Amino acid sequence: MTKKKNIEFLRVSHLRGPNIWTYRAVIEAWVDIGELEDCPSNTIPGFYDRLTASLPGLIEHRCGLGYRGGFLERLRDGTYAAHILEHVVLELQNLSGMQTGFGKARSTGQRGVYKVAFRTRQEQVGRTALETARELLLAAINDEPFALEPKLEILRDMVDSLCLGPSTAHIVDAATARKIPFLRLTEGNLVQLGLGAAQRRIWTAETDLTSAVGESIASDKDLTKTLLAACGVPVPEGRMVDSAEDAWEAAEEIGLPVVVKPYDGNHGRGVSLDLKTQKDVEAAYHLADRKGNGVMVERFIPGNEHRLLVVGQRVVAAAVGETASVVGDGSASIVELIDQQINIDPRRGVGEDFPLARLNPQAGDAEIHLELERQGLEIHSVPKAGQKVLIQRNGNVALDVTDQMHPTIAAAAALAARVVGLDIAGVDLVAEDITRPLTEQRAAVIEVNASPGLLAHMKPSNGEGRNVGKAIVDYLFADDSDGRIPIVGVTGTRGTTLIARLVAWLIHISGKHVGLACSTGLYLDRRHVMSKNCVNWTGGHRLLINPAVEAAVFENDARMIVAEGLAYDKCAVGIVTDVRGHEALSEFHITAADQMFRIVRTQVDVILPQGFAVLNADDPEVVEMADLCDGKVIFYGLDQSLPAIVQHRQDGQRTVFLRDARIVMSEGTHEIAVLPLSSLKPAKAAQPAEVMAAVAAGWALNLAPELIAAGLRTFELNPKKTAY
Repeated sequence: MTKKKNIEFLRVSHLRGPNIWTYRAVIEAWVDIGELEDCPSNTIPGFYDRLTASLPGLIEHRCGLGYRGGFLERLRDGTYAAHILEHVVLELQNLSGMQTGFGKARSTGQRGVYKVAFRTRQEQVGRTALETARELLLAAINDEPFALEPKLEILRDMVDSLCLGPSTAHIVDAATARKIPFLRLTEGNLVQLGLGAAQRRIWTAETDLTSAVGESIASDKDLTKTLLAACGVPVPEGRMVDSAEDAWEAAEEIGLPVVVKPYDGNHGRGVSLDLKTQKDVEAAYHLADRKGNGVMVERFIPGNEHRLLVVGQRVVAAAVGETASVVGDGSASIVELIDQQINIDPRRGVGEDFPLARLNPQAGDAEIHLELERQGLEIHSVPKAGQKVLIQRNGNVALDVTDQMHPTIAAAAALAARVVGLDIAGVDLVAEDITRPLTEQRAAVIEVNASPGLLAHMKPSNGEGRNVGKAIVDYLFADDSDGRIPIVGVTGTRGTTLIARLVAWLIHISGKHVGLACSTGLYLDRRHVMSKNCVNWTGGHRLLINPAVEAAVFENDARMIVAEGLAYDKCAVGIVTDVRGHEALSEFHITAADQMFRIVRTQVDVILPQGFAVLNADDPEVVEMADLCDGKVIFYGLDQSLPAIVQHRQDGQRTVFLRDARIVMSEGTHEIAVLPLSSLKPAKAAQPAEVMAAVAAGWALNLAPELIAAGLRTFELNPKKTAY
């Protein structure tokens, strides 16, 4: 009997920040393909057909060839199991609803052992997709059956429960388009946009500026009406009632037809419209009473229900509702017709991905039962052929009318949101014609909702969706803001802790609240808040989520980059002292000095276009990294005759060098400042290169030479005296 071929995972890691593979989070798997090292894909009978039959979408994978079908070409010509695994796990993530595209597979130098890295938006989903990919791939290799669909259902459920909801993801995408970084703070939809003191927080359509008082007012419909009416916003006449009998009395006082609804409800739950009889009003009272705490009766305003989305002080989107009806065929029951004619609508489904919910009257949807009862029907009734049956009057807001809205209607909605006290609100308004002025028709604001749904505006049933995520991000951040704080990263083996401490001290005396994560701990201003080694992703992350931190300094090392990734996505200043230390990384299959360049360059790769790389001119490999920087470069060195410094000065760029026991800050041939080493406390430790690196970083941050000199004179080498 032929021995089954196998693939074994030796190690699976989640690299949460920029790393040697890419700028984004990846899962890195160390894979031992065993005897498959001798079996490229073109030598396994029937493998190509079996794999492509299971995953036809692989044809879209371009692979390194750069064109559609590129990966399949590699598969036909012969490629190895680790490379195939990379593409299978990417395709499984795409099929599960979590779109990804980046992947790499590289040999470790040990026979049969590879590192496979792939982009994932959620760690648990990525790990499950990886294991499923292994199982599917082995089944195709060994010609064994594999039930893919049940595995995909598991992955899809995980995506639904663990990934950002579509509304939150839409806002995050808008922030990303503006190059504003984001951090997910919980497994739910609480997300931080921006870093440190520049951050804002969102929870779907709520922000850290959303008023709790405003939310409470919005949930109290009677109070909302009182406040709106006092400010001139038209609202329907009505009052609170405490019994079915009282509801009918109120209806008679107000005048039929009326609306009955919960006073603290939202999203149309428990609302009954156009009620004209005592029986209907009393039945609607009991429904509303079950859905909330207290019941209101209001005058019914004829017209169409509209949902206006207010962000800040303006309406950014508007949608109109449509009733849901079925037409009888003489044989199907109403519940069957609902599935055939309403639930078939692709806009309807379960979960946040769908702007409209599926109707399920058999599950006890009381609003539908009440509507049918008013027509003398129930869900199992069989309407005559051609008979139209109204199923639902509200809750079907999906038609975009933003461009048709009259300015007076938009102004009333914006005023309503301000009166209630909400920065983001869904204003429900009934109007006969949204294109006409408010004063020329019977119209009224019937509700103001906190945390409004966005999907009806993102995915309307007509035309393209509105970019409401951009409107929310633009409201939270000024036009010139990218939500970033100055970040300095220090990488290498030569005095990086001292450099990080020095830079943090310089920023501190400039007047900013600064955070520092380094080998001696975590610091906030001069306070030592954690004494253990914080050269890791977790320590750095704590600085980025702290709303008091106005600037942050991070000491990084090669081990952190290889094992976790950097804690930040981009930085203003990146300092590289050297590319030594490969001997300490043998456990990561780093066995040669030339491999360190690829690791350490990560620090330079993440420098912002307006930022600076501070590079040691005395190390040729570090000098090479200058070409990788998207921003500018400051070279520093002990000798002004170093080739990199000479050339940089000729090019008119910034350099920092040592001459006659003085640190010289030079831009081109113009010497900006000269700082005598004898007056600088760090120089007493005989480490002028590290001092120059800190001086260059301070200069890159636009600190004045006089302030830099003062900072170096007051810096304490003993961190116990100043915390740094």
